[in-house]
Amino acid sequence: MKSINRWATLLSTAVLSMGMVGCGQLGPLLSVPEVSDAQTNDVVFVGDSIFALSGEIQAQIEENAQTTFRNYAISGAQLVEGSIADSVPDQLDKAFSDDPNIRLAVVDAGGNDILIPAIALDPNQCKTRWYRKDLSQKCKDLIDNLYVQGVDLMNSTADRGVDKAYLMGYYYVKDAFFKLDALEQAVDYGAEAFSNVCANSTADCTFVDTRSFINDEDIKWDGIHPKTSGSIKIGNAIWEAGLKDDL
Repeated sequence: MKSINRWATLLSTAVLSMGMVGCGQLGPLLSVPEVSDAQTNDVVFVGDSIFALSGEIQAQIEENAQTTFRNYAISGAQLVEGSIADSVPDQLDKAFSDDPNIRLAVVDAGGNDILIPAIALDPNQCKTRWYRKDLSQKCKDLIDNLYVQGVDLMNSTADRGVDKAYLMGYYYVKDAFFKLDALEQAVDYGAEAFSNVCANSTADCTFVDTRSFINDEDIKWDGIHPKTSGSIKIGNAIWEAGLKDDL
């Protein structure tokens, strides 16, 4: 089983790094199954492979809650369009189409918009280098645009009657299968931006910052995805951030 999971992670990471233009059906193949009918249908999860590759973050929250929730997260999903999978806004649209009675939304978004290009050729200059020790303005501009898109996404949840949204922030990725330590400043800039998404949207939104408690030992050999230990930490952090009181 560990060998199968390892190869699934490798395939997922390789697909994300290549971009794979026009391959919009690959994301679901590298994700836990969509759940459109659960024990508690007014709670939905949307996002990318941090949620979707193993499903362990949602599983931890479901264990805490002793119920199941709807899930639309897809590996490779981006906040702004994307060719590998339905975007996070598209996932939310599908959730509303299936059942518009959504009270709580748990979201992770924006990571792949930075990570996929950075793994490829880093056209947005989000990695710091020996010759560029500070985050580039080009990367800041990218993240500033993701902030605007994030506010739009959160506003759309409020406009459609969602009572509360939980927005997961990204942790520091590590050097492993890919060299990713150089994204630390981009992660910090993104965390500040997405904290402001919650502060400045019309939604009742809680930002869950994962940087302080996810360490290298909690991240898989690909340098990106959480191990079970990391997933448990993140699930419990979302739970303790207020979800346990909102159910």
